[in-house]
Amino acid sequence: MTLALNDARQMAEACLKIGGDMGLKPLTVAVIDSAGALTCLLRQDGTSLLRPEIAQGKAKGAIALGMGSRAIFERAKDQPYFIQSMNALTGGALVPVPGGVLIRKDGEIVGAIGITGDTSDNDEACAIRAIEAAGFTADAG
Repeated sequence: MTLALNDARQMAEACLKIGGDMGLKPLTVAVIDSAGALTCLLRQDGTSLLRPEIAQGKAKGAIALGMGSRAIFERAKDQPYFIQSMNALTGGALVPVPGGVLIRKDGEIVGAIGITGDTSDNDEACAIRAIEAAGFTADAG
């Protein structure tokens, strides 16, 4: 099962709308497919320079390890050397904080959203709401 461009775009746009409704700071949203390829990237005005890389790092980490970035964050506390090694394997691209949420359909991972700009908890909540609004299951870890 693959993640269609229309679904990825719908979820990314929903993140920005939900973020606005929540009163969040400007957001950057990356949606990737199950192979880790970027499908959609949206960046609101006023975001900082590295936000696209951060959003993609949250999403790609979730896909690479098969767990939401909240779970990666918790694992980093318990096994810092493991997560440090995984980050080295990704060329430093892994961002082990909440905001990388797996997108599941019928239990299968079809992609992930990485979102950044506000607190990690708010980023994650926004992504979960957008994924669920699109009829998919969110897995934050």
